[in-house]
Amino acid sequence: MRIIMTPLVSSFDLSFRQLDADSRKLLDLLSDGDLYQKPASPAPSGNTSSCGEYLVRSAAVVEQTFGGITTRLWDDPFEWTLPEKLGSTADVLEYLDDVERTRIRGFTLIQNDNDLLRHLPAPEKMMSLAALLIETLARARHFQGRAFAAFQLISDKKLPRL
Repeated sequence: MRIIMTPLVSSFDLSFRQLDADSRKLLDLLSDGDLYQKPASPAPSGNTSSCGEYLVRSAAVVEQTFGGITTRLWDDPFEWTLPEKLGSTADVLEYLDDVERTRIRGFTLIQNDNDLLRHLPAPEKMMSLAALLIETLARARHFQGRAFAAFQLISDKKLPRL
């Protein structure tokens, strides 16, 4: 069943779906051995984490936000997103599936563009749903961008087109 969305809600939905798709494209290029391989030398930006760590962190930002929207619990998914728990690309893909289900559940609670103006108790302060979604997209894209940079440091494969 497809939910009919108003223009702004639809735009946010599309942005989150694209974020997820881009993470999956990068994950497809990684072997289990490459997933948590740290770059031999950090990037000028100080990038010292692995591609997998950044991909998972990007998804965790989305999970935290939509978990908060749906349950009002703003737990950081740190514990269940450690490399020891998500040790393979298949495990990370399964985690991305879980995050996407949580995101979709969250979007079912956003009926129209006016809902984006509602304020809710986000992790640190009250903020509008629109501001929260914008902040979440920015943080998730930041970590995803770091994953792409880490990938370039460990591989000579061409990055996927975004």
